[in-house]
Amino acid sequence: MKKILFISVLSLVSCSKNAQTHPPVGGVLSKNDLEVSKNRMKNLNTQERMLMQEWINNQPVKYYPTQLNYWVNTQGFDQRQRRQDNTLISYSYDLYDFDQTKIYDEPIERRDAKFGHFDELKAVEDALRFIHDGEEVTLLVPSSLAYGTYGDEKKIDNDIPLIIKLKAL
Repeated sequence: MKKILFISVLSLVSCSKNAQTHPPVGGVLSKNDLEVSKNRMKNLNTQERMLMQEWINNQPVKYYPTQLNYWVNTQGFDQRQRRQDNTLISYSYDLYDFDQTKIYDEPIERRDAKFGHFDELKAVEDALRFIHDGEEVTLLVPSSLAYGTYGDEKKIDNDIPLIIKLKAL
């Protein structure tokens, strides 16, 4: 029942208006279009946060909010010392939806990525700044910090929050 409610609310929010999310080719968004887009994202974020908080309340593991607006299962995680630009890190992560269904069979993995020189999901890149070598953390990520309005154009649809199991190798 919760799965159906979660999907229904996300679908309702994303389909509630045919709001333009990007400017037309060769055009610019009007002030009204920008306001509509801003309000849509604000409402979507509020809905996702409420649904994620309800999901968290039903879990045996505690999750803690971070300054970047995602949750992690490690208290004080984003208060740790940050890794600096140009340092190397190897990592992998698996993506899940909030039904805890794994989205891709194989993990996404990067070897010797250099901070400041790789492009990753905002929440993943932020979490990599604080993770310890060999540590594994679980992130609960709203769609705005995941694949956003467009999805990944493969298996992840638009406006889908994700569970990311991240490990520093």
